[in-house]
Amino acid sequence: MIAVELLSPAKNTEYGKAAILHGADAVYIGAPNFGARASASNSIADIEQLVRFAHLYSAKVYVTLNTVLYDNEIEPAVKLTKQLYDIGIDALIIQDFGLLQYGLPPVPIFASTQTHNRSLEKIAFLEKVGFRRVILARELDLSEIKEIRRHTGIELESFVHGALCVSYSGQCYMSQAAAGRSGNRGVCAQPCRSAYRLRDANGSTLIDKAHLLSLKDLNLSEFIHGLLQAGVTSFKIEGRLKDLTYVKNITAFYRRCIDEIIEDDERYGKASSGNVNLRFTPNPYKTFNRGYTAYFIEGRTEKVASPQTQKAVGERLGKVTRVNPRWFETDTDATVSPGDGLCRLHPQRGLEGVSVNKAEGKRIFPAKPLQLEVGMEIYRNNDILFEKQLSGDSADRRIAVSFELREHASGYTLCVADEDGNRTEYSVDTHKLPARDTGTSRKQIDTQLRKLGNTAFTADGVVIPDSFTYFIPAAELNEMRRQAIQRLEDLRIDRYRAKDVERTPTDAEFPAKALDYHGNAANRYAKEFYRRHGVECVDDAMELQKDYRGKALMTTKHCIKYQYNQCPKKQRPEQSWKEPLFLEDQHSVYRLEFDCGACEMKVIKEK
Repeated sequence: MIAVELLSPAKNTEYGKAAILHGADAVYIGAPNFGARASASNSIADIEQLVRFAHLYSAKVYVTLNTVLYDNEIEPAVKLTKQLYDIGIDALIIQDFGLLQYGLPPVPIFASTQTHNRSLEKIAFLEKVGFRRVILARELDLSEIKEIRRHTGIELESFVHGALCVSYSGQCYMSQAAAGRSGNRGVCAQPCRSAYRLRDANGSTLIDKAHLLSLKDLNLSEFIHGLLQAGVTSFKIEGRLKDLTYVKNITAFYRRCIDEIIEDDERYGKASSGNVNLRFTPNPYKTFNRGYTAYFIEGRTEKVASPQTQKAVGERLGKVTRVNPRWFETDTDATVSPGDGLCRLHPQRGLEGVSVNKAEGKRIFPAKPLQLEVGMEIYRNNDILFEKQLSGDSADRRIAVSFELREHASGYTLCVADEDGNRTEYSVDTHKLPARDTGTSRKQIDTQLRKLGNTAFTADGVVIPDSFTYFIPAAELNEMRRQAIQRLEDLRIDRYRAKDVERTPTDAEFPAKALDYHGNAANRYAKEFYRRHGVECVDDAMELQKDYRGKALMTTKHCIKYQYNQCPKKQRPEQSWKEPLFLEDQHSVYRLEFDCGACEMKVIKEK
């Protein structure tokens, strides 16, 4: 059986626990330092608390330490990894190869998507040097993933939901060049979400004030089974900076998607313990999204950008059917509530939003006038009732246990076994009281033992031998149950620890003899690692350089020409734009370079 892992983001311990309660088999969380989301760091004590909680459910905790590091950061980073190893984390997600050269504790390591895991040759190399898992580049399609699976044995993890970086991950230097804030150091300024002007070689404006590099959000929920068949076993949700309702809703949504597959296909099974009970119906359109795309999972089949807005669009509510100065009507059957946020996409002005004052059936009274016409589409990007559902205890997760009560010479023993085969017991010496009514006594014992309250367990059965004819006071039963369950909790947590990994240095050859700044070597240990593996020339990382002119700051599968029907391969425009094309904002000019053979676009610093 193949264990299928649902991996959710944890901004902090609270978010991590919520993700697990809503169905995550694993969570990833930022270390105190050196994570690719600098504003989502956590203390060792907080991570340890999350580890204990996760391990109770046989869920895992992966810690992100996935920035490029400077010389003076390698030693403290390795010291941090040893602290994380000591508290029992299940894996480290890293980017900087200098950590391997310096030496890591025997904890499993995953290759962050920031290491640009796109080619079979690169992934095969990562497997040879000790990585247990690679987080695949989002740009890969199903056939490419299948090819990687055929030729490697490394675990494959794939993003299936959330925000998309327009550039190949780990290969974007636009924030560094534009704002002095390195995405590879966890402080991306997100210039890809800004508005730009596009002009041609003659200086003519082709498009003005559009979010030309801003992509829709990823949603591969319809491709989970295909990804499983391609060899992916871990399905990752992006969003360590998203809010708690996003984590709850999207985790629960993918839990249902995966459970349906597990139920229908006996080849697959759960990667953690317990059954999730939801108090809401998950809906990915009701939390933050810029509209959804399947990206390139089936090749280039759709336009992936959202040039009109970089903000949340939400769920489509319906079309406008009537307009009045004070209200408008739509064809929706959905309930609209006061406080809901509605929006529409204006062709020139982009996203325009308004809150709802009141709603009477299909008639909606906005808080301020919104210029509308019959036929316009209306979206809801804040559903106040849905948010309220998710603001409290919106799910619980219970591990099935069974009790068996036994008599011994001087008292009783309560045995408890869980769904994973763990077993503990608790014995008491006590004066035995014959039951006045055996049937009533047995019923009381069954009732008291099933009272598991806010523990992580639910009673699946209680076994009382036919020969058991005693009365046990409720207080005594409760104490026996509490002690047995506490021992079971401790046993589950203590047993669930990642096995130590022995990494022996190899002479595996890196699939390149020379590396420019795209190698992200910002410290001497990273350069030594590359040289040890056959790279003859290693340039400094972009963070160590000062002149960005003429350098490709971004390489992307998103193509502005394809977005605007100018692709010479697939769209054959009657009149083509005159190249080179340029992106401009208030501060910089970028030249666009198109490699139609590779179906890629480069953004190059011009001035």
